[in-house]
Amino acid sequence: MQPRFVIVPAVPIEKESFRVGSRYYAATVCGGFDIYDNQAKERLKPSYPSKTDAQVQCEQLNKRGEAG
Repeated sequence: MQPRFVIVPAVPIEKESFRVGSRYYAATVCGGFDIYDNQAKERLKPSYPSKTDAQVQCEQLNKRGEAG
């Protein structure tokens, strides 16, 4: 069975954009990691800068869900 809370990459943050001819290009930076709630089908906030931070919080949320 899939756990309720899982880690997903956060949406990249657009840093700058530029145009070459008729095309636009965007330079992005990693937005970190989010926790996704499989039951509610939504990303939880806040985002976490490292996967380790997100993993710790994700494990706590899943343990809390199993106990309750």
